[in-house]
Amino acid sequence: MSSSEKIPQFPKTYWRELELPSFDKLKEDLSVDVAIVGAGITGITAAYLLSKEGLKVAVLEAGGVLNGTTGHTTAKVTAQHGLIYDELIQHFGEEKAKLYYESHTNAIKFIKQAGIDCDLSEEDAYIYATTDEYADKIKMEWEAYQKLGIDGDMVDSLPFDIPIKAALVMRNQAQFHPLKYLKTLLDHAVKSGCSVYENTTATTIEDEDDARPVVVTKEGHKVTCKRVIIASHFPFYDGLGFYFARMYVERSYAIGIKTEKDYPGGMYISADDPTRSIRYTPLNDGKLIIIGGENHKTGQGSDTIVHYDELEKFAEEVFGIKEYTYRWSAQDLVSLDKVPYIGPITDKKDNILVATGFKKWGMTTGTTAGHLLADHILNRDNPYKELYSPSRFDADPDLKSIVSANIDVAKHLLKGKLEFVPKDPSDLKIGEGSVVMHNGKRSGAYKDKDGKLFIVDTTCTHLGCETEWNHAEKTWDCPCHGSRFSYAGDVVETPALKPLDNLSEGQIR
Repeated sequence: MSSSEKIPQFPKTYWRELELPSFDKLKEDLSVDVAIVGAGITGITAAYLLSKEGLKVAVLEAGGVLNGTTGHTTAKVTAQHGLIYDELIQHFGEEKAKLYYESHTNAIKFIKQAGIDCDLSEEDAYIYATTDEYADKIKMEWEAYQKLGIDGDMVDSLPFDIPIKAALVMRNQAQFHPLKYLKTLLDHAVKSGCSVYENTTATTIEDEDDARPVVVTKEGHKVTCKRVIIASHFPFYDGLGFYFARMYVERSYAIGIKTEKDYPGGMYISADDPTRSIRYTPLNDGKLIIIGGENHKTGQGSDTIVHYDELEKFAEEVFGIKEYTYRWSAQDLVSLDKVPYIGPITDKKDNILVATGFKKWGMTTGTTAGHLLADHILNRDNPYKELYSPSRFDADPDLKSIVSANIDVAKHLLKGKLEFVPKDPSDLKIGEGSVVMHNGKRSGAYKDKDGKLFIVDTTCTHLGCETEWNHAEKTWDCPCHGSRFSYAGDVVETPALKPLDNLSEGQIR
């Protein structure tokens, strides 16, 4: 089949084809025990656990529930997070590496034991190498597995046509339908008294009163509480934690297909670049195969539609494509030492909690975060508190990473409005978006199917980096901290809270 012609015209995730509950917008001030900002897996898990304990909880969601990263995941429920354990041992020692594995294994157990009808199946998880370089890294990872007592094994082949040098399997992992699972968990939370507000954007936290922080919404409503959980992907409130300097943002892609060849089961991910992630989910009387990968920093890299082309090409070669129905993308944050930040936003703000930097492994990490933050609020001991503390700092590898990450940010800040772009808005074709010159300065333009022209200032409203056009999603993406905006300039993804300046002057046909 030909490349981009067969790609679904607009991004669509399979998980979102589920009827989800809807909730009203917040229209008044509130007073609760716990305010949770973000209705993804972290926020909903925490809301469920806290509401069950009798706490008064309010969840504020800027858009619709489960429409962020959680609704655009590959939904692997696994402690196999790439080649991570050898690296954790090198940087943190065996004890903390074992705690990392244990925390995610406990998350898997919680999801399995929840008893929710969510297409859950137990699967082995494989990481494989197609080059000698990564085969050596697989062997080192296997040695780490043995040191940590991880149930796994080395294998030299996969049950489909990918020639490999080595592979490592982690036994008894799982996969599920994330929204079926979380819809039920949210329903339990609501029945326990949790209130949920959609289309309610939190913009800041007033925390002069250490005992009662106040979440302020875009419309000016205030939610006074004892504790705040920031589960908004990128923290909307920084609290002098400098999270914008301690993480970078990566985007990845997925396609959902029916295949010519039968799928043998299991979950797979490549150690080499470009990343290839493979799993299936039940679909009617067959299987939908989900192929993911093509990671790159948000706002950087080639024309984004190429990433879908590459996944399609891979799927055709390995499985044969019978039907290509879904495509979607997501982004996630990576901390400097690759361990998520979960806990008090700084060591001086015990009542404002954060969960971020999940490195694309949000199903177990979000579940772990929900438990860890709930335990913190309920004054319960948790063995993983120190491991995930956002206030930790180890010079290796953090120091070098801070320098590297911020040089990259500085490069995009310096780019500013100095770039000369030869393209004019009138040059655009129907359905085309591009950086253009408008009134003598760098701007962004998109022409819709009716010929209406949308022109925006491409300067990100977060910290002033220049956004770039994302052809595949028809968005303006910031390469510094991952903010994303619609072609009309509206915020699609934080940390930016304000839209891009609208410079449109009407229609050009």
